[in-house]
Amino acid sequence: MPFIEHVSDADLECLALERVVPALQAYGFCYVDGVLGELAGDAVLEQVKEMHRSGVLQDGRLAGSVPGVHRSSIRGDKIAWVSGTERGCEAINFLLNLIDKLISVCARRLGSKTIRERSKAMVACYPGNGAGYVKHVDNPNCDGRCITCTYYLNKNWNTKEHGGVLRIFPEGKSFVADIKPLFDRLLFFWSDRRNPHEVQPSYSTRYAVTVWYFDSEERAEAKRRFRDMTASSLQQCSSSS
Repeated sequence: MPFIEHVSDADLECLALERVVPALQAYGFCYVDGVLGELAGDAVLEQVKEMHRSGVLQDGRLAGSVPGVHRSSIRGDKIAWVSGTERGCEAINFLLNLIDKLISVCARRLGSKTIRERSKAMVACYPGNGAGYVKHVDNPNCDGRCITCTYYLNKNWNTKEHGGVLRIFPEGKSFVADIKPLFDRLLFFWSDRRNPHEVQPSYSTRYAVTVWYFDSEERAEAKRRFRDMTASSLQQCSSSS
Protein backbone atom coordinates (compact mmCIF):
# COMPACT_ATOMS: atom_id res chain seq x y z
CA MET A 1 0.00 0.00 0.00
CA PRO A 2 1.34 3.47 -0.81
CA PHE A 3 1.56 4.79 2.75
CA ILE A 4 3.79 1.98 4.05
CA GLU A 5 7.41 3.05 4.33
CA HIS A 6 10.05 0.51 5.19
CA VAL A 7 11.20 0.57 8.82
CA SER A 8 13.69 -2.16 9.64
CA ASP A 9 13.51 -4.21 12.81
CA ALA A 10 17.12 -3.20 13.50
CA ASP A 11 16.14 0.49 13.40
CA LEU A 12 13.25 -0.13 15.79
CA GLU A 13 15.46 -2.11 18.16
CA CYS A 14 18.06 0.65 18.15
CA LEU A 15 15.41 3.27 18.84
CA ALA A 16 13.88 1.23 21.66
CA LEU A 17 17.15 0.37 23.40
CA GLU A 18 19.04 3.63 22.90
CA ARG A 19 16.21 6.15 23.33
CA VAL A 20 12.97 4.84 24.77
CA VAL A 21 14.09 2.44 27.50
CA PRO A 22 16.78 4.73 29.03
CA ALA A 23 14.38 7.71 29.05
CA LEU A 24 11.54 5.71 30.64
CA GLN A 25 13.90 4.45 33.32
CA ALA A 26 15.46 7.85 34.02
CA TYR A 27 12.53 10.24 33.58
CA GLY A 28 9.37 8.16 33.22
CA PHE A 29 8.58 9.46 29.73
CA CYS A 30 10.09 9.78 26.25
CA TYR A 31 9.07 11.16 22.88
CA VAL A 32 10.39 10.45 19.40
CA ASP A 33 9.86 12.63 16.31
CA GLY A 34 9.62 11.53 12.68
CA VAL A 35 8.33 8.08 13.58
CA LEU A 36 6.43 7.27 10.37
CA GLY A 37 7.61 9.96 7.99
CA GLU A 38 5.49 12.39 5.99
CA LEU A 39 3.77 9.90 3.69
CA ALA A 40 2.64 7.38 6.30
CA GLY A 41 1.86 10.11 8.84
CA ASP A 42 -0.37 11.87 6.29
CA ALA A 43 -2.23 8.60 5.66
CA VAL A 44 -2.95 8.18 9.38
CA LEU A 45 -4.05 11.81 9.62
CA GLU A 46 -6.45 11.47 6.69
CA GLN A 47 -8.05 8.37 8.19
CA VAL A 48 -8.50 10.12 11.55
CA LYS A 49 -9.95 13.20 9.85
CA GLU A 50 -12.40 11.01 7.96
CA MET A 51 -13.53 9.43 11.24
CA HIS A 52 -14.11 12.94 12.59
CA ARG A 53 -15.97 14.12 9.46
CA SER A 54 -18.22 11.06 9.40
CA GLY A 55 -19.32 11.43 13.02
CA VAL A 56 -17.61 8.30 14.33
CA LEU A 57 -15.98 10.22 17.21
CA GLN A 58 -18.19 10.59 20.29
CA ASP A 59 -17.79 12.42 23.61
CA GLY A 60 -15.18 10.76 25.82
CA ARG A 61 -16.65 9.22 28.97
CA LEU A 62 -15.65 9.80 32.57
CA ALA A 63 -14.62 6.87 34.75
CA GLY A 64 -16.89 8.12 37.53
CA SER A 65 -19.53 10.82 37.79
CA VAL A 66 -19.39 13.68 40.26
CA PRO A 67 -22.73 15.32 41.10
CA GLY A 68 -22.94 18.84 39.72
CA VAL A 69 -19.79 18.51 37.59
CA HIS A 70 -20.29 18.69 33.82
CA ARG A 71 -18.25 16.31 31.66
CA SER A 72 -16.87 19.12 29.48
CA SER A 73 -15.28 20.78 32.54
CA ILE A 74 -13.13 17.65 32.98
CA ARG A 75 -12.54 16.37 29.45
CA GLY A 76 -13.59 17.88 26.14
CA ASP A 77 -12.37 15.29 23.66
CA LYS A 78 -14.31 13.21 21.16
CA ILE A 79 -13.08 9.64 20.75
CA ALA A 80 -13.53 6.27 19.04
CA TRP A 81 -11.98 2.90 19.87
CA VAL A 82 -10.56 0.96 16.92
CA SER A 83 -8.65 -2.29 16.53
CA GLY A 84 -7.04 -1.16 13.26
CA THR A 85 -8.61 -3.98 11.27
CA GLU A 86 -11.68 -1.94 10.36
CA ARG A 87 -12.16 -0.75 6.80
CA GLY A 88 -10.57 2.66 6.42
CA CYS A 89 -8.08 2.09 9.26
CA GLU A 90 -5.23 0.52 7.27
CA ALA A 91 -2.74 3.31 8.02
CA ILE A 92 -3.74 3.33 11.69
CA ASN A 93 -3.12 -0.41 11.74
CA PHE A 94 0.36 0.12 10.29
CA LEU A 95 1.06 2.64 13.08
CA LEU A 96 -0.17 0.20 15.74
CA ASN A 97 2.01 -2.62 14.37
CA LEU A 98 5.05 -0.36 14.51
CA ILE A 99 4.33 0.66 18.12
CA ASP A 100 3.77 -3.01 19.01
CA LYS A 101 7.22 -3.88 17.68
CA LEU A 102 8.84 -1.03 19.58
CA ILE A 103 7.16 -1.96 22.86
CA SER A 104 8.00 -5.66 22.45
CA VAL A 105 11.70 -4.72 22.34
CA CYS A 106 11.34 -2.30 25.27
CA ALA A 107 9.45 -4.85 27.38
CA ARG A 108 12.44 -7.17 27.57
CA ARG A 109 14.45 -4.40 29.25
CA LEU A 110 11.87 -3.03 31.69
CA GLY A 111 12.52 -5.21 34.71
CA SER A 112 9.61 -7.09 36.25
CA LYS A 113 6.97 -5.94 33.74
CA THR A 114 5.49 -8.66 31.53
CA ILE A 115 3.83 -6.93 28.59
CA ARG A 116 1.90 -9.20 26.22
CA GLU A 117 -1.22 -7.25 25.27
CA ARG A 118 -2.63 -3.77 24.84
CA SER A 119 -5.88 -1.89 24.55
CA LYS A 120 -7.60 -0.98 21.34
CA ALA A 121 -6.49 2.37 19.94
CA MET A 122 -8.28 5.47 21.16
CA VAL A 123 -8.59 7.96 18.30
CA ALA A 124 -9.15 11.37 19.88
CA CYS A 125 -10.02 14.87 18.73
CA TYR A 126 -10.10 18.03 20.80
CA PRO A 127 -12.38 20.22 18.68
CA GLY A 128 -10.48 23.48 19.20
CA ASN A 129 -13.02 25.33 21.35
CA GLY A 130 -10.80 25.49 24.40
CA ALA A 131 -11.39 21.81 25.16
CA GLY A 132 -8.82 20.03 27.30
CA TYR A 133 -8.53 17.32 29.95
CA VAL A 134 -7.87 18.19 33.59
CA LYS A 135 -4.95 16.72 35.53
CA HIS A 136 -5.42 12.98 35.99
CA VAL A 137 -3.66 9.60 36.14
CA ASP A 138 -4.41 7.01 33.46
CA ASN A 139 -4.12 4.05 35.84
CA PRO A 140 -4.63 5.17 39.46
CA ASN A 141 -6.10 1.85 40.67
CA CYS A 142 -3.87 -0.93 39.31
CA ASP A 143 -6.07 -1.82 36.31
CA GLY A 144 -3.09 -3.26 34.42
CA ARG A 145 -2.19 -0.33 32.18
CA CYS A 146 1.59 0.02 32.25
CA ILE A 147 2.75 2.22 29.34
CA THR A 148 0.76 4.94 27.58
CA CYS A 149 1.72 5.59 23.94
CA THR A 150 0.30 8.61 22.12
CA TYR A 151 0.91 9.48 18.47
CA TYR A 152 0.23 13.10 17.48
CA LEU A 153 -1.06 14.28 14.11
CA ASN A 154 -1.05 18.08 14.19
CA LYS A 155 0.74 19.93 11.42
CA ASN A 156 2.00 23.52 11.80
CA TRP A 157 1.06 23.46 15.48
CA ASN A 158 1.95 26.64 17.39
CA THR A 159 1.42 26.16 21.13
CA LYS A 160 1.29 29.91 21.83
CA GLU A 161 -1.63 30.22 19.42
CA HIS A 162 -3.19 26.75 19.53
CA GLY A 163 -2.45 25.56 23.09
CA GLY A 164 -3.06 21.83 23.50
CA VAL A 165 0.18 21.01 25.35
CA LEU A 166 0.31 17.74 27.28
CA ARG A 167 1.84 18.66 30.64
CA ILE A 168 3.28 15.81 32.71
CA PHE A 169 3.89 16.24 36.43
CA PRO A 170 6.47 13.47 37.14
CA GLU A 171 6.07 12.18 40.69
CA GLY A 172 8.86 13.27 43.00
CA LYS A 173 10.52 15.47 40.37
CA SER A 174 11.09 19.21 40.65
CA PHE A 175 9.99 19.89 37.07
CA VAL A 176 7.05 19.50 34.73
CA ALA A 177 7.36 18.27 31.15
CA ASP A 178 5.47 20.11 28.41
CA ILE A 179 4.96 17.93 25.33
CA LYS A 180 3.84 19.72 22.17
CA PRO A 181 1.36 17.61 20.12
CA LEU A 182 3.40 17.87 16.92
CA PHE A 183 2.77 15.87 13.74
CA ASP A 184 4.52 12.46 13.62
CA ARG A 185 5.59 12.60 17.29
CA LEU A 186 5.23 9.47 19.44
CA LEU A 187 5.14 9.85 23.22
CA PHE A 188 5.68 7.09 25.79
CA PHE A 189 5.10 7.39 29.55
CA TRP A 190 4.32 5.21 32.58
CA SER A 191 0.54 4.99 32.97
CA ASP A 192 0.44 4.79 36.77
CA ARG A 193 0.63 7.42 39.52
CA ARG A 194 4.20 8.32 38.54
CA ASN A 195 2.84 10.53 35.74
CA PRO A 196 -0.18 12.72 36.50
CA HIS A 197 -0.82 14.78 33.36
CA GLU A 198 -3.23 17.20 31.73
CA VAL A 199 -4.16 18.31 28.23
CA GLN A 200 -4.19 22.09 28.26
CA PRO A 201 -7.01 23.91 26.41
CA SER A 202 -6.81 23.52 22.64
CA TYR A 203 -7.83 26.36 20.33
CA SER A 204 -7.37 24.45 17.09
CA THR A 205 -8.49 20.94 16.15
CA ARG A 206 -6.06 18.55 17.84
CA TYR A 207 -5.76 14.87 16.82
CA ALA A 208 -4.01 11.95 18.51
CA VAL A 209 -4.05 8.15 18.63
CA THR A 210 -3.37 6.49 22.01
CA VAL A 211 -2.86 2.89 23.11
CA TRP A 212 -2.14 1.40 26.53
CA TYR A 213 0.09 -1.62 27.09
CA PHE A 214 -0.77 -3.94 29.97
CA ASP A 215 1.37 -5.56 32.62
CA SER A 216 0.01 -9.12 32.40
CA GLU A 217 0.08 -9.92 36.13
CA GLU A 218 -1.54 -6.66 37.19
CA ARG A 219 -4.14 -6.99 34.43
CA ALA A 220 -5.03 -10.55 35.49
CA GLU A 221 -5.40 -9.43 39.11
CA ALA A 222 -7.63 -6.51 38.05
CA LYS A 223 -9.86 -8.92 36.09
CA ARG A 224 -10.08 -11.21 39.14
CA ARG A 225 -11.13 -8.26 41.32
CA PHE A 226 -13.79 -7.29 38.78
CA ARG A 227 -15.15 -10.85 38.62
CA ASP A 228 -15.26 -11.06 42.43
CA MET A 229 -17.06 -7.70 42.68
CA THR A 230 -19.57 -8.71 40.01
CA ALA A 231 -20.24 -12.06 41.69
CA SER A 232 -20.67 -10.36 45.07
CA SER A 233 -23.09 -7.80 43.61
CA LEU A 234 -25.16 -10.52 41.93
CA GLN A 235 -25.26 -12.49 45.18
CA GLN A 236 -26.45 -9.43 47.11
CA CYS A 237 -29.14 -8.76 44.49
CA SER A 238 -30.42 -12.34 44.59
CA SER A 239 -30.47 -12.46 48.38
CA SER A 240 -32.38 -9.20 48.67
CA SER A 241 -35.00 -10.14 46.05
